[in-house]
Amino acid sequence: MEEVNNVSGVIVDIAMEYGPKLIGAIITLIIGLWVIKRVSNFIKKGFEKRGIDPSLRPFLISLISTLLKIFLIVSVLSMLGIEMTSFVAIIGAAGLAVGMALSGTLQNFAGGVIILILKPFKIGDFIEAQGYAGTVNSIQIFNTILKSPDNVTIIVPNGGLSTGAVKNYSTEETRRVDWSFGIGYGDDVEKARTILKTILAADDRIFKDPVPFIQVSELADSSVNLATRVWCKGADYWGIKMETNEKVYNEFNKQGINIPYPQMDVHVHKEN
Repeated sequence: MEEVNNVSGVIVDIAMEYGPKLIGAIITLIIGLWVIKRVSNFIKKGFEKRGIDPSLRPFLISLISTLLKIFLIVSVLSMLGIEMTSFVAIIGAAGLAVGMALSGTLQNFAGGVIILILKPFKIGDFIEAQGYAGTVNSIQIFNTILKSPDNVTIIVPNGGLSTGAVKNYSTEETRRVDWSFGIGYGDDVEKARTILKTILAADDRIFKDPVPFIQVSELADSSVNLATRVWCKGADYWGIKMETNEKVYNEFNKQGINIPYPQMDVHVHKEN
């Protein structure tokens, strides 16, 4: 009987000591989970308003929710009197080791998050970055997939894309087309300019405002170069660029305007 009383006393002492802590921990856990759910919903709505990429939203929300739950569990265990210093140190050391082992992967992940949030380019844009050029086919967490003009798939890590220079050819609706047409020394510059104006005026894709620019840009070694610049829609850039080259070549030949090429005069002196 005495042993039963002793056991009962121990149970009562434990209940008196840990009961309030346990109740407080349970209440904290319930309230904390409710708050985390509300915070996750608030963040979700914020992502939708800011237009965060749909493929990124679930991952970020899940990541934030998981981190908050870890902090909540650590707090609840601390309330129960469990020493968490060693546990936190172990988690920190493990996190550091994993981080060092996956440094490149984590850099690409962070780059992917930055690209999807800041959106320096989007799917369908033609970009040039990291020594590659192509149309953006998809933006993933770790890599961005490009399609080159000759239909080659290029996988570019997001780490370099997020920190390096990116040239986006699709941001603006209009682009400027530049040529440098060379004519021979002695040819009529005004006649060549008139031919160029006629060719450019006949192309409806070229804007009339601003007016096409045609001026002598350089007196080169073998030619007088005429800098020619026009504005057009971005989608018409390559068609205008290539077709105009052919038109100018044919028209210059037809009207007697020489298109010079590099040449060298060699004089041979015969000694007696």
